[in-house]
Amino acid sequence: MFPTAFGGIPCQPLLGLSLCLLLSCKGGTGLTPDEQQLDFRQEMRQLVMDLNTYAQGQAPGFFLIPQNGQKLVQQDGGPAQTYLDAIAGLGREDLYYGYEADNRATPVEDRSPILTDLRLAHQAGKAILVTDYCWDSDKVADSRAQVAQEGFVGFAAPSRELDVIPADPPPGAAGDSITDLSQIRNFLYLINPGTFADADALVAAVQTTDYDLVILDAFFDEDMLTAAQVAALRQKAGGGRRLVVAYFSIGEAEDYRYYWQAGWDQDPPSWLAAENRAWRGNYKVKYWQQGWQDILFGTSNAYLDRILAAGFDGAYLDIIDAFAYFEEELE
Repeated sequence: MFPTAFGGIPCQPLLGLSLCLLLSCKGGTGLTPDEQQLDFRQEMRQLVMDLNTYAQGQAPGFFLIPQNGQKLVQQDGGPAQTYLDAIAGLGREDLYYGYEADNRATPVEDRSPILTDLRLAHQAGKAILVTDYCWDSDKVADSRAQVAQEGFVGFAAPSRELDVIPADPPPGAAGDSITDLSQIRNFLYLINPGTFADADALVAAVQTTDYDLVILDAFFDEDMLTAAQVAALRQKAGGGRRLVVAYFSIGEAEDYRYYWQAGWDQDPPSWLAAENRAWRGNYKVKYWQQGWQDILFGTSNAYLDRILAAGFDGAYLDIIDAFAYFEEELE
């Protein structure tokens, strides 16, 4: 999610305002009687599982890493095994730093329940990728130490915009080749490319590093990264190969994406819900509806299909915790 701009493209406040007002007039995030009976957590699990089944059919070995929404790993008092079988790992922001404010330690009472779920997934053999938002050297060191103690893999992000490659080398950096998620010792999370002149400059900058895994947006401005650029991104400075993963929001629609239609300003689709007030241009979606899922996967122009065609190794799924938004609607 990008709060003010994506790749140098400003968000559209007038469009967002008019659409927000229209959605409000039409009931906004209102759920139908049938939708009020849904298990929103299971609907999100099912979407992720469907994405995995489809991706495996197109590109065996392609993997999914949901970010946040770690509550989905538990079901009926035990592991949600079918869901766990569909994912290769979990991403989690703000575990040790950034939950209340960037560069500030996350309170233990907030961290503890999150850790319980992450540990369950880790015990099931899933990689855990932790993104903490901190930059003071002592806090970065503390974040890395706590991440390592759990057996997780961490990234200390110096900017919540996720637009910076840290100056210091990642822990365990080496030029050897990484072919499986279980092998990674570090990762780079760099999804806002606006600080780079063009896609080739982005690729060149990443190639100067030895990160084992890189999470990038699949687009630079309005253009999809090409298969050749994705292949180039795999090259480490030390000569080995890394994994390249595409950021992919499945719980919100973004009005700066290629799929957004101008007509939605006056006539929004039934699956489009209210704007995320913290991130202009991002809208909650009824992710269980077929119309939204058709945008995500199943045709050559669908989002996941384009990621697969570009040759990414996996997808980093964002807004997995959208289920909490709809649960709150019923409270």
